[in-house]
Amino acid sequence: MDDETEVVDAELVDGEGRLPVPAQGPAPRALVDRHTLMRPSAPVPTAADLPMYSEADFRISQETADLIDGAPPANTSRTYGSALGQFKAWCAERGRVPMPATTATFVGYVGHPVQRDMAPSSIQVHMSAIRSAHPDGQQPGTKEARQILRKRAQEWARSRTSRKAPPIRTPALAAMVATCTATSDRERPKAVRDAALLTLGWGMLARRSELANLLIEQLVVEDDGVTVLVAFSKTDQAARGEQTFVPADPDEPAVCPVARVRAWLEELRCHGITSGPLFRQITRGGSIRPRSGPRGDFLSPDAVGDIIKGRARLAGVTAPDGRTATAHGVRRGPAQEISEAGGDPTAQGRWKPGSPTVRKHYIEPAQGKANNPLHAARAKAREQASA
Repeated sequence: MDDETEVVDAELVDGEGRLPVPAQGPAPRALVDRHTLMRPSAPVPTAADLPMYSEADFRISQETADLIDGAPPANTSRTYGSALGQFKAWCAERGRVPMPATTATFVGYVGHPVQRDMAPSSIQVHMSAIRSAHPDGQQPGTKEARQILRKRAQEWARSRTSRKAPPIRTPALAAMVATCTATSDRERPKAVRDAALLTLGWGMLARRSELANLLIEQLVVEDDGVTVLVAFSKTDQAARGEQTFVPADPDEPAVCPVARVRAWLEELRCHGITSGPLFRQITRGGSIRPRSGPRGDFLSPDAVGDIIKGRARLAGVTAPDGRTATAHGVRRGPAQEISEAGGDPTAQGRWKPGSPTVRKHYIEPAQGKANNPLHAARAKAREQASA
């Protein structure tokens, strides 16, 4: 062998003289759809770019779970729970899967309350409750269900006249407050509380939930009025808080919120209460005692409504069709009076700015009465007749 001959390690190759190439897996799946926008130099996004999640990325603590469970307002939670329970019972009777429900199941169920002659607004609550209970991305489709709802709303509008809560205007308020008289020490606390609740609620254009959740610390009572901090409300679910000023009415001391609220605060002080819930449950014996339960010492919104309805019945405050006034009348009455005086009740009632409800139900009807063209026509006719 020549000394310059080099010997190297070698291995057998296939007949064509090529080394075997390791098999490669499929290329990562591209993550694009018809809405994707890609710049000229950007690489195509693929599944390989996604993060690798572990169980820790999906677990929440018990404290967080408790916060989530306690997040919905009590009324909303109770209403949604009832609607969801009815949906699950309907599914069980028909052998359908409620969670996650198919679009066919959802549409079929929406037709069920229509057949039961349920109001369109109530059907909408059921639809929202069902979809809210589903995990994100697993909600059933709504296109067909909304078509059914629109048709139902049209039929409902043709066959029924809207029945709004009777407004509690100033004379009605005075009559209701007049029932807050006490003939004994045992009756005095309820009488003083109810008079304060009525006059302050009327001046605030309050929702019953707002009255139920007021704290003593959220009131500043001065000679010219009461400044109230509404910590949260239907239009302030983020609880940013909003102040409302309720002016005094020195010409009508019986319905003056300053006089009535001061009397109630003094009554609370006599019971050793200077902080915490403003409006509280009172026993038949006239005492104010600490209470247990989810609401604690707070009155419930339903209890506020019962107080207002009870005083309306005692005062004989009814609608033309005989219906007794409800808590919403404390909001409607002053809103109508403000609108008829040329004002806008939006801020005082804590509606959202530009609220279509205020414009449709208060401002436009008031303007329609004051500026009705028949007024000018009749005035003209009288003028011509006297000429």
